[in-house]
Amino acid sequence: MADHSAAPSTRREAESLADLSPQQWKSGIAAWLGWLFDGLDMHLYTLVATPFVAELLGGLDQRDAAVGRTASIIQAGFLVGWALGGGFFGRVGDRIGRTRALNLTILTYALFTGLSFFAQTWWQLLICRFLAALGIGGEWAVGAALISETWPRRWRPWLAAVLQSAVNVGVVLAMVAGILLASFAPRTVFLVGVLPAFLVVWIRRAVPEPEEWHAARASATETAPGVADLFRGAVRRTTLLTILVCSLSLTAHWAFMYWYLQHLRNHPDLADWTEAAKTSYASQAMILVMVASIAGNFLAAFFARSFGYRRAIALLCVAYFGAMLLAYSSPRPHGELFWLLGPIGVCQGVFGLFTMYLPPLFPTLLRTTGAGFCYNIGRLVAAAGTVVFGLFSKVGDHRLALLYAAWLFLPAAAVAWLLPEPPDEADLR
Repeated sequence: MADHSAAPSTRREAESLADLSPQQWKSGIAAWLGWLFDGLDMHLYTLVATPFVAELLGGLDQRDAAVGRTASIIQAGFLVGWALGGGFFGRVGDRIGRTRALNLTILTYALFTGLSFFAQTWWQLLICRFLAALGIGGEWAVGAALISETWPRRWRPWLAAVLQSAVNVGVVLAMVAGILLASFAPRTVFLVGVLPAFLVVWIRRAVPEPEEWHAARASATETAPGVADLFRGAVRRTTLLTILVCSLSLTAHWAFMYWYLQHLRNHPDLADWTEAAKTSYASQAMILVMVASIAGNFLAAFFARSFGYRRAIALLCVAYFGAMLLAYSSPRPHGELFWLLGPIGVCQGVFGLFTMYLPPLFPTLLRTTGAGFCYNIGRLVAAAGTVVFGLFSKVGDHRLALLYAAWLFLPAAAVAWLLPEPPDEADLR
């Protein structure tokens, strides 16, 4: 394999926004919008999972154990698709280019999110969510590499915050859609997920491939590296540590992201509420988490610039554990629990750091493959964790599942401490 390691870039770095080229602006806008619609399509299901699955199971009571079990299986299928999509489209992005792959990912998740509206059985919904997730997972790896290769290296922590905030804005839009459509059938929200398809028309015409990718392809003297090369030579240690920290942290995070809304919807204080009122309340809770998360993204960027990525990741993993412990260590009234979601949201800024941190750890022609593979192996583990932690739940009460999941952030913090800093930023420190 030719050596395409991430050596310090020789391109002239912009010092201010005014210095950015039209290509950089277009690449940035394309990636930001792609991530925004990622967040939108990703969380439409979590908003209506319980009532929609209950409907697909023949109108069962939403507190029926079969509803929670089936809903978690569908969510696990989504996370498996997300993982496979990240690996698959990451490979596609290294071979055919970032922009072309970005188009394919957006079309995939827009199409199959929209088709979820037509599901008549739970397994049809499972298939649609799985296929939509292929595109959502792929867009993460491709969009991150696109920005990493086109925007200034010294801006990466702040770029990570901006990109991750795009996901948060997308989730808020999903919640707004949930509030506006609360009086309609739960399945209606999936029609909103078709909107990203229109973005592809602009990307195809306006966004070029990064020069760094073209240069790496042109200078390659041997067959392009493959997944097996992630486990060879000096890059192997980075690959293994990254897989481990992503697996631990994402399992805990997705246990929270899926179960906390189900726990809130089934809180005893809400027993006499209508389904529309519960959906609206769940939407407000998600908006609180996402707004707090946006603030957390920029706090995480500050930590990364001040202390380095690995220390920032470790610190925020410990903080995430503490915030979940505070919220779920004992039963709380719904109003008190609602506001404790804010600190948890702030700690989610840790996942914004992975956006710009992971791609530069790998050689250029392994960049989306490496970032997509390692991060999405974590999603495979998280898929299993969504089901496993659900087994700790009483019917309608997922507090213990959330509490147990929180402990995974502690070993994640320990592993993060062993990770390296991006090699192409050595000249910036």
